[in-house]
Amino acid sequence: MIERVKFGLVGYGTGGRVFHAPLIASAENIEFVGVVTTSDERREQVAAQLPGVSAYDSIAALAADGVQAVAISTPAATHADLAREAIALGLAVVVDKPFALDADTARALVTDAASAGALLTVYQNRRWDSDLLTIRKLIEKGSLGDIRRFESRMERWAPDRLPPAAGGGTLLDFGSHMVDQALQLHGPATRVYAEMRGEPLDDDFFVALHHAGGVESHLWGSWRQAGPGPRFRVTGSAGTFISPELDYQETLLKNGRTPAKLGDRWGVEPEHRWGHLFRGATGAPVESCRGRWDTFYPAVAAAVLGESPLPVDPWDSVRALEVLDAARKSATTGTAVTL
Repeated sequence: MIERVKFGLVGYGTGGRVFHAPLIASAENIEFVGVVTTSDERREQVAAQLPGVSAYDSIAALAADGVQAVAISTPAATHADLAREAIALGLAVVVDKPFALDADTARALVTDAASAGALLTVYQNRRWDSDLLTIRKLIEKGSLGDIRRFESRMERWAPDRLPPAAGGGTLLDFGSHMVDQALQLHGPATRVYAEMRGEPLDDDFFVALHHAGGVESHLWGSWRQAGPGPRFRVTGSAGTFISPELDYQETLLKNGRTPAKLGDRWGVEPEHRWGHLFRGATGAPVESCRGRWDTFYPAVAAAVLGESPLPVDPWDSVRALEVLDAARKSATTGTAVTL
């Protein structure tokens, strides 16, 4: 028998409904107990989409029913307070990105969790994107030589709508993923330069990072880009890898496909979406690694059971927010910020 962790979800908007609930429900070592939401509409969705999962009014009510861990997928401004509430109840906590609105808040939250002896992690699911895993494999094999520049884009064309306020603006929303990915691949950043547009929430940004190891990362995020560039372009001394599109796992979830339904076919990129390795004008296709968002929640449950470490160290997200804070300062002053 597999020992199962009793798990709850706080929030059932787009994030909770699309990006968390299907993955929690698919984990074999998790018993999905309930969702905290006070919205009648959301409660109806829970009943229709998650048979056997109950709706709760509060985190405390979940804890009273024996839940051991919760995932918080609510507007960014509420993350820190809800995480502290869950920690005070003795629960292990997963916080969606952005982890907090700024690095100071995030740092205090991680310190509070450590003092309470509580497990705390951050939902940096895009560490397990197919294209990022493929890039990591190419770097480790030496296929690109010495990496010189890492380009990353998350760009959309939505001229008639603002970026969702729940995400805290495009820099926090998209940038939380993109900076985390850059730091994971290339190590700490020592200098940050940024440009931002949009009021009241930024809807377009460019961030340049200089990494301690010499790599330059250029990151673009936008809701106003009518001609999106490639998702990744990684240039090294021996070649360039270009990955054209955003990882397929998001599309699968939005179409109602889950790891439980697809099994070993989950996260497998169709061949026409593979990236290409260039050494001149012609690129050769590179088979994409399988995307593995499905491994995050089983890893969290294993950590709760004391079987393995958490999948994401929360201090990594503090360091990413330090970069994002510096980017905001750089965009305001027009100068590079040294970390």
